[in-house]
Amino acid sequence: MLQSLIDVILPVFLVIGAGYTATRTGYFKEAHVDGLMKFTQGFAIPCLLFLAIAHLDLSASFDPRLLASFYSAAALCFTAGLFGARIIFGRDWEDCVAIGFCCLFSNSVLLGLPITERAYGPENLTGNYAIIAFHSPFCYGVGITVMEVVRNRGHGGVRMARSVLSAMFQNALILGIALGFLVNLSGLAIPAVVDEALGLITRAALPGALFALGGVLVKYKPEGDLRTIAFVCCISLMLHPSLVWIFGKSTGLTQDLFRSGVLNAAMAPGFNAYIFANMYGRAKRVAASAVLIGTATSILTVWMWLTLLG
Repeated sequence: MLQSLIDVILPVFLVIGAGYTATRTGYFKEAHVDGLMKFTQGFAIPCLLFLAIAHLDLSASFDPRLLASFYSAAALCFTAGLFGARIIFGRDWEDCVAIGFCCLFSNSVLLGLPITERAYGPENLTGNYAIIAFHSPFCYGVGITVMEVVRNRGHGGVRMARSVLSAMFQNALILGIALGFLVNLSGLAIPAVVDEALGLITRAALPGALFALGGVLVKYKPEGDLRTIAFVCCISLMLHPSLVWIFGKSTGLTQDLFRSGVLNAAMAPGFNAYIFANMYGRAKRVAASAVLIGTATSILTVWMWLTLLG
């Protein structure tokens, strides 16, 4: 089982390492990394989310007990990260929101899908797809709303609401998800040539994003933030799956959905944690390092959760 985890996670590190090495040696400049980040964050990943949700069988994937268990736990982890960063580490409120987002957003696509598939087979991914369909809308909805409330405190409710809505609907990821749901629910067929073109773009999304993350890590080293990074990793890798375990057992989730919920919650902070921090220019070093260190640590913690799940 440990070897299978390494087989899944090691390629991720190799892509991140390639981006780090290319930037560290000067082959890639900071402007190149920024451009790649803009492409993945503003275009390729939104296309990936649009296409995935447009083709998702929502009726087969939706189970309120799974979503309630997973996202109640995620919201509690966001709250723990937010107030822990404020009370324990004395960060300002904007940094606290970005750190809370790192505790909220688990890597359900890049790690959750392949690890669940390797452990239980492709026929047991229904729960994973249900979580993925609502993951970005929920997490970005929470993160953007709280960040805009914090940034606009003292400016009145109307201005605050306008800022939240503006930030939500100017976010390319949210727009990609919303359009995907629109196509899915309306029954509109995506023309084959458009579907194929989007498929070409989406194949560049995740490796491009990981390569860019490697370049970003050249700038944001963990010195001075190691305690905060460890705090984020503990919440992401231990608290979140523990809460999903408790909630899932109490609601009587079926075995396949229960395993999908716990395993997705046990994943390290996803790349979107850095995207969110980069979007607001807050706690970027914590976010980038938490993605890297959390992913490395998850080799052992996910092995533990797989053993407990049986």
